[in-house]
Amino acid sequence: MLLVIGRYGDVTARTLYGRDVNLYWDLRFVPAVTALLARAAPMRLVLLVSAAALSVLILLYVLVRWALGRVGEGMANSGERRALGVVGAAAAMLFVGQYLSARVPARPVFTMPVTQTYARQLRLVTEALTGSKSLAASPAMDSDLARVKGADVFLIFLESYGAVTYDRPEFAARLAAGRAQFESAIHATKRDVVSAYVESPTFGGVSWLAHISLMSGLEVRDPQTNALLMTQKRDTLVPAFARHGYRTVALMPGLWQRWPEGAFYGFDEIYGGARLDYRGPSFGWFDVPDQFAIARFDALEVGRPARAPLFLFFPTISTHTPYSPTPPYQPDWQRILTDRPYDDADLDRAFAQEVDWLNLGPSYADAVSYAYATLGGYLRARADRDFVMILIGDHQPPALVSGEGAPWDVPVHVIASRRPLLERLLAHGFRPGLAPTRPVLGRMHTLLPLLLDAFGDRESSMKGLSSRSAP
Repeated sequence: MLLVIGRYGDVTARTLYGRDVNLYWDLRFVPAVTALLARAAPMRLVLLVSAAALSVLILLYVLVRWALGRVGEGMANSGERRALGVVGAAAAMLFVGQYLSARVPARPVFTMPVTQTYARQLRLVTEALTGSKSLAASPAMDSDLARVKGADVFLIFLESYGAVTYDRPEFAARLAAGRAQFESAIHATKRDVVSAYVESPTFGGVSWLAHISLMSGLEVRDPQTNALLMTQKRDTLVPAFARHGYRTVALMPGLWQRWPEGAFYGFDEIYGGARLDYRGPSFGWFDVPDQFAIARFDALEVGRPARAPLFLFFPTISTHTPYSPTPPYQPDWQRILTDRPYDDADLDRAFAQEVDWLNLGPSYADAVSYAYATLGGYLRARADRDFVMILIGDHQPPALVSGEGAPWDVPVHVIASRRPLLERLLAHGFRPGLAPTRPVLGRMHTLLPLLLDAFGDRESSMKGLSSRSAP
Protein backbone atom coordinates (compact mmCIF):
# COMPACT_ATOMS: atom_id res chain seq x y z
CA MET A 1 0.00 0.00 0.00
CA LEU A 2 2.89 2.38 0.75
CA LEU A 3 4.32 1.71 -2.71
CA VAL A 4 0.95 2.32 -4.39
CA ILE A 5 0.34 5.53 -2.45
CA GLY A 6 3.87 6.74 -3.16
CA ARG A 7 3.49 6.04 -6.87
CA TYR A 8 0.20 7.86 -7.30
CA GLY A 9 1.16 10.66 -4.94
CA ASP A 10 4.23 11.31 -7.06
CA VAL A 11 2.33 11.17 -10.36
CA THR A 12 -0.59 13.27 -9.12
CA ALA A 13 1.65 16.00 -7.70
CA ARG A 14 3.48 16.38 -11.00
CA THR A 15 0.19 16.48 -12.91
CA LEU A 16 -1.52 19.01 -10.64
CA TYR A 17 1.39 21.19 -9.56
CA GLY A 18 3.99 20.53 -12.21
CA ARG A 19 6.62 19.61 -9.63
CA ASP A 20 7.76 16.66 -7.52
CA VAL A 21 6.44 16.00 -4.07
CA ASN A 22 8.71 17.55 -1.45
CA LEU A 23 7.83 16.02 1.89
CA TYR A 24 10.16 18.32 3.81
CA TRP A 25 8.51 21.40 2.37
CA ASP A 26 4.92 20.26 1.73
CA LEU A 27 3.95 18.23 4.79
CA ARG A 28 4.22 21.17 7.16
CA PHE A 29 1.32 22.84 5.34
CA VAL A 30 -1.03 19.84 5.40
CA PRO A 31 -2.49 20.57 8.88
CA ALA A 32 -3.10 24.23 8.03
CA VAL A 33 -4.73 23.39 4.70
CA THR A 34 -6.85 20.67 6.29
CA ALA A 35 -7.99 23.05 9.02
CA LEU A 36 -8.82 25.72 6.46
CA LEU A 37 -10.92 23.31 4.40
CA ALA A 38 -12.64 22.01 7.51
CA ARG A 39 -13.62 25.54 8.54
CA ALA A 40 -14.80 26.53 5.08
CA ALA A 41 -16.80 23.36 4.33
CA PRO A 42 -20.00 22.26 6.11
CA MET A 43 -19.57 19.49 8.68
CA ARG A 44 -21.59 17.07 6.56
CA LEU A 45 -19.15 17.48 3.68
CA VAL A 46 -16.15 17.10 6.00
CA LEU A 47 -17.55 13.82 7.34
CA LEU A 48 -18.37 12.63 3.82
CA VAL A 49 -14.84 13.34 2.54
CA SER A 50 -13.30 11.69 5.60
CA ALA A 51 -15.45 8.59 5.13
CA ALA A 52 -14.59 8.46 1.42
CA ALA A 53 -10.86 8.70 2.16
CA LEU A 54 -11.12 5.90 4.72
CA SER A 55 -13.13 3.78 2.28
CA VAL A 56 -10.48 4.25 -0.41
CA LEU A 57 -7.77 3.04 1.98
CA ILE A 58 -9.83 0.02 2.98
CA LEU A 59 -10.60 -0.81 -0.66
CA LEU A 60 -6.93 -0.44 -1.56
CA TYR A 61 -5.97 -2.79 1.25
CA VAL A 62 -8.53 -5.38 0.11
CA LEU A 63 -7.40 -5.22 -3.52
CA VAL A 64 -3.69 -5.45 -2.69
CA ARG A 65 -4.30 -8.33 -0.28
CA TRP A 66 -6.38 -10.16 -2.91
CA ALA A 67 -3.73 -9.60 -5.61
CA LEU A 68 -0.89 -10.85 -3.43
CA GLY A 69 -3.08 -13.79 -2.38
CA ARG A 70 -3.55 -14.78 -6.01
CA VAL A 71 0.22 -14.70 -6.54
CA GLY A 72 0.67 -16.83 -3.42
CA GLU A 73 -1.82 -19.39 -4.67
CA GLY A 74 -0.07 -19.48 -8.02
CA MET A 75 3.28 -20.13 -6.37
CA ALA A 76 1.82 -23.23 -4.71
CA ASN A 77 1.24 -24.77 -8.17
CA SER A 78 4.41 -25.99 -9.81
CA GLY A 79 3.28 -25.12 -13.35
CA GLU A 80 2.20 -21.60 -12.46
CA ARG A 81 5.31 -21.17 -10.32
CA ARG A 82 7.57 -21.97 -13.26
CA ALA A 83 5.60 -19.67 -15.59
CA LEU A 84 5.72 -16.84 -13.08
CA GLY A 85 9.42 -17.44 -12.57
CA VAL A 86 10.21 -17.30 -16.28
CA VAL A 87 8.09 -14.19 -16.92
CA GLY A 88 9.39 -12.47 -13.79
CA ALA A 89 13.02 -13.25 -14.61
CA ALA A 90 12.60 -12.03 -18.19
CA ALA A 91 11.01 -8.79 -17.02
CA ALA A 92 13.74 -8.24 -14.42
CA MET A 93 16.51 -8.89 -16.96
CA LEU A 94 14.90 -6.50 -19.46
CA PHE A 95 14.51 -3.84 -16.76
CA VAL A 96 18.15 -4.11 -15.67
CA GLY A 97 19.36 -4.35 -19.27
CA GLN A 98 17.69 -1.07 -20.22
CA TYR A 99 19.74 0.67 -17.52
CA LEU A 100 23.02 -1.01 -18.44
CA SER A 101 23.02 -0.91 -22.25
CA ALA A 102 21.49 1.21 -25.00
CA ARG A 103 21.35 -1.91 -27.18
CA VAL A 104 18.51 -3.38 -25.11
CA PRO A 105 15.06 -2.51 -26.57
CA ALA A 106 13.39 0.44 -24.84
CA ARG A 107 10.01 -1.29 -24.99
CA PRO A 108 8.19 -2.15 -22.86
CA VAL A 109 8.61 1.01 -20.80
CA PHE A 110 9.05 0.48 -17.07
CA THR A 111 8.02 3.15 -14.58
CA MET A 112 10.66 4.35 -12.15
CA PRO A 113 10.68 2.21 -8.98
CA VAL A 114 8.69 3.84 -6.21
CA THR A 115 11.50 2.99 -3.80
CA GLN A 116 13.57 5.62 -5.61
CA THR A 117 10.87 8.21 -4.84
CA TYR A 118 11.01 7.37 -1.14
CA ALA A 119 14.80 7.25 -1.19
CA ARG A 120 14.90 10.69 -2.83
CA GLN A 121 12.57 12.11 -0.19
CA LEU A 122 14.63 10.57 2.61
CA ARG A 123 17.83 11.96 1.13
CA LEU A 124 16.27 15.41 0.76
CA VAL A 125 15.01 15.47 4.34
CA THR A 126 18.35 14.20 5.67
CA GLU A 127 20.32 16.78 3.72
CA ALA A 128 17.99 19.56 4.82
CA LEU A 129 18.11 18.62 8.50
CA THR A 130 21.83 17.85 8.69
CA GLY A 131 23.13 20.31 6.12
CA SER A 132 25.18 17.47 4.63
CA LYS A 133 24.81 18.78 1.08
CA SER A 134 26.23 22.19 0.40
CA LEU A 135 25.28 24.67 -2.29
CA ALA A 136 27.45 27.34 -3.80
CA ALA A 137 27.76 30.64 -1.98
CA SER A 138 25.21 33.28 -2.91
CA PRO A 139 26.50 36.24 -4.92
CA ALA A 140 26.79 39.56 -3.11
CA MET A 141 23.53 41.51 -3.26
CA ASP A 142 25.17 44.75 -2.19
CA SER A 143 24.26 47.04 -5.07
CA ASP A 144 23.16 50.46 -3.87
CA LEU A 145 20.53 50.54 -6.67
CA ALA A 146 21.43 54.16 -7.37
CA ARG A 147 20.71 53.90 -11.10
CA VAL A 148 17.13 52.71 -10.47
CA LYS A 149 16.48 54.82 -7.38
CA GLY A 150 12.87 55.96 -7.24
CA ALA A 151 11.79 53.89 -10.25
CA ASP A 152 9.53 50.84 -10.17
CA VAL A 153 11.38 47.70 -11.26
CA PHE A 154 9.34 45.03 -13.04
CA LEU A 155 10.86 41.56 -13.47
CA ILE A 156 8.55 39.82 -15.95
CA PHE A 157 9.14 36.20 -16.92
CA LEU A 158 7.42 35.58 -20.24
CA GLU A 159 6.18 31.99 -20.26
CA SER A 160 7.79 29.87 -23.02
CA TYR A 161 9.42 32.92 -24.63
CA GLY A 162 12.43 31.31 -26.26
CA ALA A 163 15.12 32.05 -28.80
CA VAL A 164 13.03 30.05 -31.28
CA THR A 165 10.94 33.21 -31.82
CA TYR A 166 14.03 34.71 -33.50
CA ASP A 167 15.81 31.59 -34.76
CA ARG A 168 12.99 30.00 -36.77
CA PRO A 169 12.17 32.06 -39.88
CA GLU A 170 8.48 31.15 -39.83
CA PHE A 171 8.12 32.48 -36.27
CA ALA A 172 10.24 35.57 -36.92
CA ALA A 173 8.11 36.46 -39.95
CA ARG A 174 4.83 35.91 -38.09
CA LEU A 175 6.01 38.03 -35.15
CA ALA A 176 7.61 40.83 -37.15
CA ALA A 177 4.56 43.15 -37.07
CA GLY A 178 3.97 42.62 -33.36
CA ARG A 179 7.64 43.26 -32.56
CA ALA A 180 7.66 46.43 -34.64
CA GLN A 181 4.60 47.77 -32.80
CA PHE A 182 6.13 46.84 -29.46
CA GLU A 183 9.39 48.60 -30.26
CA SER A 184 7.43 51.61 -31.53
CA ALA A 185 5.63 51.79 -28.17
CA ILE A 186 8.98 51.71 -26.37
CA HIS A 187 10.40 54.66 -28.31
CA ALA A 188 7.12 56.59 -28.45
CA THR A 189 7.09 56.68 -24.64
CA LYS A 190 10.66 58.06 -24.57
CA ARG A 191 12.16 54.78 -23.45
CA ASP A 192 14.81 52.58 -24.97
CA VAL A 193 15.57 48.86 -24.96
CA VAL A 194 18.67 46.66 -24.91
CA SER A 195 18.61 42.90 -25.44
CA ALA A 196 20.68 39.73 -25.09
CA TYR A 197 20.42 35.96 -24.82
CA VAL A 198 20.99 33.85 -21.71
CA GLU A 199 20.83 30.09 -21.29
CA SER A 200 17.88 28.87 -19.23
CA PRO A 201 18.40 26.10 -16.64
CA THR A 202 15.30 24.30 -17.96
CA PHE A 203 13.60 23.49 -21.26
CA GLY A 204 9.94 23.24 -22.19
CA GLY A 205 8.65 23.58 -18.63
CA VAL A 206 9.50 23.70 -14.90
CA SER A 207 9.56 27.49 -15.02
CA TRP A 208 10.34 27.97 -11.34
CA LEU A 209 13.88 26.67 -11.86
CA ALA A 210 14.49 29.71 -14.08
CA HIS A 211 12.81 32.03 -11.57
CA ILE A 212 14.90 30.94 -8.62
CA SER A 213 18.14 30.75 -10.65
CA LEU A 214 17.88 34.39 -11.67
CA MET A 215 16.59 35.78 -8.39
CA SER A 216 19.06 33.88 -6.21
CA GLY A 217 22.08 33.99 -8.50
CA LEU A 218 22.58 30.24 -7.99
CA GLU A 219 22.17 27.73 -10.80
CA VAL A 220 19.17 25.48 -10.10
CA ARG A 221 18.64 22.83 -12.76
CA ASP A 222 16.73 20.13 -10.85
CA PRO A 223 13.92 19.87 -8.29
CA GLN A 224 16.22 18.51 -5.59
CA THR A 225 18.53 21.54 -5.70
CA ASN A 226 15.49 23.80 -5.83
CA ALA A 227 13.95 22.17 -2.78
CA LEU A 228 17.22 22.18 -0.84
CA LEU A 229 17.88 25.84 -1.61
CA MET A 230 14.47 26.78 -0.24
CA THR A 231 15.24 25.11 3.08
CA GLN A 232 18.06 27.61 3.57
CA LYS A 233 18.01 31.29 4.36
CA ARG A 234 19.49 32.88 1.26
CA ASP A 235 19.55 36.42 -0.06
CA THR A 236 17.65 37.07 -3.30
CA LEU A 237 16.56 40.05 -5.36
CA VAL A 238 13.42 40.39 -3.22
CA PRO A 239 15.07 41.30 0.12
CA ALA A 240 17.79 43.19 -1.78
CA PHE A 241 15.15 45.61 -3.05
CA ALA A 242 13.26 45.58 0.24
CA ARG A 243 16.38 46.79 2.07
CA HIS A 244 16.32 49.89 -0.13
CA GLY A 245 12.75 50.80 0.69
CA TYR A 246 10.97 48.95 -2.12
CA ARG A 247 7.60 47.29 -1.70
CA THR A 248 8.02 43.78 -3.12
CA VAL A 249 5.06 42.20 -4.92
CA ALA A 250 4.53 38.84 -6.64
CA LEU A 251 1.85 38.89 -9.35
CA MET A 252 0.89 35.22 -9.84
CA PRO A 253 -2.26 34.86 -12.01
CA GLY A 254 -1.56 31.14 -12.42
CA LEU A 255 -1.43 30.52 -8.66
CA TRP A 256 -4.57 28.84 -7.34
CA GLN A 257 -3.20 26.96 -4.35
CA ARG A 258 -0.82 27.61 -1.50
CA TRP A 259 2.65 28.72 -2.58
CA PRO A 260 5.13 27.73 0.15
CA GLU A 261 7.97 29.00 -2.03
CA GLY A 262 6.67 32.52 -1.35
CA ALA A 263 7.99 32.25 2.21
CA PHE A 264 11.49 31.66 0.85
CA TYR A 265 11.43 34.87 -1.18
CA GLY A 266 9.67 36.98 1.46
CA PHE A 267 7.41 39.15 -0.71
CA ASP A 268 5.42 41.90 0.97
CA GLU A 269 2.36 40.94 -1.10
CA ILE A 270 1.36 37.99 -3.27
CA TYR A 271 -1.55 38.27 -5.69
CA GLY A 272 -2.72 34.83 -6.79
CA GLY A 273 -5.54 34.01 -9.17
CA ALA A 274 -8.26 34.16 -6.51
CA ARG A 275 -7.15 37.54 -5.16
CA LEU A 276 -7.04 39.06 -8.63
CA ASP A 277 -10.78 38.30 -8.90
CA TYR A 278 -11.06 38.03 -12.68
CA ARG A 279 -14.73 37.82 -13.77
CA GLY A 280 -14.39 37.71 -17.53
CA PRO A 281 -14.29 34.64 -19.81
CA SER A 282 -11.64 32.05 -19.09
CA PHE A 283 -8.68 31.53 -21.41
CA GLY A 284 -6.26 28.63 -21.46
CA TRP A 285 -5.55 26.39 -18.52
CA PHE A 286 -5.11 29.23 -16.02
CA ASP A 287 -8.21 31.34 -16.87
CA VAL A 288 -6.74 34.83 -16.31
CA PRO A 289 -5.41 36.84 -19.29
CA ASP A 290 -2.06 38.52 -18.74
CA GLN A 291 -3.47 41.90 -19.73
CA PHE A 292 -6.03 41.72 -16.93
CA ALA A 293 -3.36 40.61 -14.44
CA ILE A 294 -1.07 43.56 -15.09
CA ALA A 295 -4.02 45.99 -15.26
CA ARG A 296 -5.30 44.70 -11.92
CA PHE A 297 -1.83 45.02 -10.39
CA ASP A 298 -1.64 48.56 -11.75
CA ALA A 299 -4.97 49.44 -10.13
CA LEU A 300 -4.04 47.85 -6.80
CA GLU A 301 -0.44 48.99 -6.47
CA VAL A 302 0.87 51.42 -9.08
CA GLY A 303 -1.89 54.00 -8.78
CA ARG A 304 -1.50 54.47 -5.03
CA PRO A 305 -0.57 58.03 -4.03
CA ALA A 306 2.57 58.63 -1.95
CA ARG A 307 3.70 55.03 -2.18
CA ALA A 308 7.10 53.34 -2.01
CA PRO A 309 8.72 52.24 -5.29
CA LEU A 310 7.73 48.75 -6.37
CA PHE A 311 9.67 45.62 -7.19
CA LEU A 312 7.36 43.33 -9.17
CA PHE A 313 7.87 39.65 -9.94
CA PHE A 314 5.40 38.58 -12.63
CA PRO A 315 5.48 35.15 -14.35
CA THR A 316 3.00 35.43 -17.23
CA ILE A 317 0.66 32.60 -18.26
CA SER A 318 -1.08 33.51 -21.54
CA THR A 319 1.78 32.02 -23.60
CA HIS A 320 1.52 28.67 -21.81
CA THR A 321 0.91 25.44 -23.70
CA PRO A 322 -1.38 24.87 -25.61
CA TYR A 323 -1.31 28.63 -26.47
CA SER A 324 -4.91 28.62 -27.64
CA PRO A 325 -7.38 30.24 -27.33
CA THR A 326 -5.41 33.48 -27.25
CA PRO A 327 -7.19 36.33 -25.45
CA PRO A 328 -8.05 39.37 -27.57
CA TYR A 329 -6.02 42.48 -26.81
CA GLN A 330 -8.29 45.14 -25.28
CA PRO A 331 -7.14 48.72 -26.11
CA ASP A 332 -9.39 50.09 -23.35
CA TRP A 333 -7.43 49.28 -20.22
CA GLN A 334 -10.28 50.32 -17.94
CA ARG A 335 -12.71 47.95 -19.64
CA ILE A 336 -10.40 44.96 -19.17
CA LEU A 337 -11.15 45.25 -15.42
CA THR A 338 -14.93 44.96 -15.88
CA ASP A 339 -17.19 41.91 -16.01
CA ARG A 340 -17.47 42.28 -19.81
CA PRO A 341 -13.90 42.96 -20.93
CA TYR A 342 -14.42 42.00 -24.59
CA ASP A 343 -16.90 42.43 -27.42
CA ASP A 344 -18.79 39.31 -28.48
CA ALA A 345 -17.23 39.35 -31.94
CA ASP A 346 -13.71 39.35 -30.46
CA LEU A 347 -14.62 36.46 -28.18
CA ASP A 348 -16.11 34.48 -31.06
CA ARG A 349 -12.87 34.86 -33.03
CA ALA A 350 -10.76 33.87 -30.02
CA PHE A 351 -12.77 30.78 -29.13
CA ALA A 352 -12.99 29.70 -32.74
CA GLN A 353 -9.31 28.81 -32.46
CA GLU A 354 -8.89 25.05 -32.11
CA VAL A 355 -5.82 23.46 -30.62
CA ASP A 356 -3.83 21.56 -33.22
CA TRP A 357 -1.62 19.36 -31.08
CA LEU A 358 0.37 18.28 -34.15
CA ASN A 359 1.16 21.87 -35.13
CA LEU A 360 1.24 24.25 -32.17
CA GLY A 361 3.55 26.71 -33.93
CA PRO A 362 0.90 29.14 -35.26
CA SER A 363 -0.89 29.26 -31.90
CA TYR A 364 2.42 29.82 -30.15
CA ALA A 365 3.27 32.76 -32.41
CA ASP A 366 -0.19 34.25 -31.86
CA ALA A 367 0.26 33.99 -28.09
CA VAL A 368 3.65 35.72 -28.21
CA SER A 369 2.11 38.46 -30.40
CA TYR A 370 -0.52 38.93 -27.70
CA ALA A 371 2.26 39.33 -25.13
CA TYR A 372 3.92 42.02 -27.25
CA ALA A 373 0.59 43.84 -27.66
CA THR A 374 -0.12 43.70 -23.93
CA LEU A 375 3.29 44.98 -22.89
CA GLY A 376 3.33 47.66 -25.58
CA GLY A 377 -0.14 48.77 -24.56
CA TYR A 378 0.93 49.01 -20.93
CA LEU A 379 3.96 51.10 -21.87
CA ARG A 380 1.68 53.55 -23.68
CA ALA A 381 -0.91 53.55 -20.89
CA ARG A 382 1.82 54.37 -18.35
CA ALA A 383 3.95 56.67 -20.49
CA ASP A 384 4.20 59.08 -17.55
CA ARG A 385 5.64 56.49 -15.15
CA ASP A 386 9.31 55.96 -14.41
CA PHE A 387 9.94 52.24 -14.38
CA VAL A 388 12.52 49.69 -15.46
CA MET A 389 11.01 46.64 -17.17
CA ILE A 390 13.05 43.45 -17.43
CA LEU A 391 11.48 40.94 -19.82
CA ILE A 392 12.99 37.48 -19.91
CA GLY A 393 11.88 34.10 -21.19
CA ASP A 394 11.72 31.37 -18.57
CA HIS A 395 12.49 28.61 -21.09
CA GLN A 396 12.07 27.55 -24.69
CA PRO A 397 8.69 26.09 -25.71
CA PRO A 398 8.49 22.27 -25.85
CA ALA A 399 10.33 20.48 -28.62
CA LEU A 400 7.04 20.07 -30.49
CA VAL A 401 7.30 23.83 -31.13
CA SER A 402 11.00 24.63 -30.84
CA GLY A 403 12.20 21.58 -32.77
CA GLU A 404 14.61 18.80 -31.95
CA GLY A 405 18.00 19.86 -30.60
CA ALA A 406 17.05 23.51 -30.04
CA PRO A 407 19.36 25.45 -27.71
CA TRP A 408 18.18 26.38 -24.24
CA ASP A 409 18.62 30.09 -24.97
CA VAL A 410 16.01 32.70 -24.05
CA PRO A 411 15.83 36.43 -24.84
CA VAL A 412 16.15 39.12 -22.18
CA HIS A 413 15.13 42.73 -22.80
CA VAL A 414 15.59 45.69 -20.46
CA ILE A 415 13.33 48.68 -21.15
CA ALA A 416 13.96 51.99 -19.40
CA SER A 417 14.33 55.72 -19.88
CA ARG A 418 17.45 55.80 -17.69
CA ARG A 419 20.41 56.03 -20.05
CA PRO A 420 23.18 55.28 -17.51
CA LEU A 421 21.48 51.98 -16.67
CA LEU A 422 21.21 50.95 -20.31
CA GLU A 423 24.79 51.99 -21.07
CA ARG A 424 26.01 49.82 -18.21
CA LEU A 425 24.16 46.86 -19.72
CA LEU A 426 25.62 47.58 -23.15
CA ALA A 427 29.06 47.42 -21.57
CA HIS A 428 28.16 43.94 -20.26
CA GLY A 429 27.31 42.59 -23.70
CA PHE A 430 23.70 43.64 -24.33
CA ARG A 431 22.87 45.03 -27.77
CA PRO A 432 20.66 48.02 -28.65
CA GLY A 433 17.14 47.23 -29.81
CA LEU A 434 14.68 44.40 -29.39
CA ALA A 435 16.64 41.79 -31.37
CA PRO A 436 19.26 39.96 -29.24
CA THR A 437 22.40 38.55 -30.83
CA ARG A 438 24.70 35.72 -29.92
CA PRO A 439 26.90 34.68 -28.24
CA VAL A 440 24.82 34.27 -25.10
CA LEU A 441 25.86 36.27 -22.06
CA GLY A 442 26.04 33.08 -20.02
CA ARG A 443 23.72 30.93 -17.97
CA MET A 444 20.69 32.55 -16.40
CA HIS A 445 22.05 32.75 -12.85
CA THR A 446 25.07 34.74 -14.11
CA LEU A 447 22.70 37.48 -15.30
CA LEU A 448 21.95 38.54 -11.71
CA PRO A 449 25.37 40.11 -10.97
CA LEU A 450 25.19 41.97 -14.29
CA LEU A 451 21.79 43.40 -13.43
CA LEU A 452 22.87 44.37 -9.93
CA ASP A 453 25.91 46.12 -11.35
CA ALA A 454 23.70 47.98 -13.83
CA PHE A 455 21.23 48.91 -11.09
CA GLY A 456 23.92 50.65 -9.04
CA ASP A 457 27.38 50.54 -7.52
CA ARG A 458 28.44 48.02 -4.91
CA GLU A 459 27.87 49.34 -1.43
CA SER A 460 30.89 47.48 -0.05
CA SER A 461 33.16 49.29 -2.51
CA MET A 462 31.62 52.65 -1.66
CA LYS A 463 32.06 51.99 2.06
CA GLY A 464 35.66 50.99 1.52
CA LEU A 465 36.33 54.14 -0.50
CA SER A 466 34.69 56.27 2.20
CA SER A 467 36.77 54.73 4.95
CA ARG A 468 40.03 55.22 2.99
CA SER A 469 39.25 58.87 2.29
CA ALA A 470 38.16 59.70 5.85
CA PRO A 471 40.57 61.96 7.85
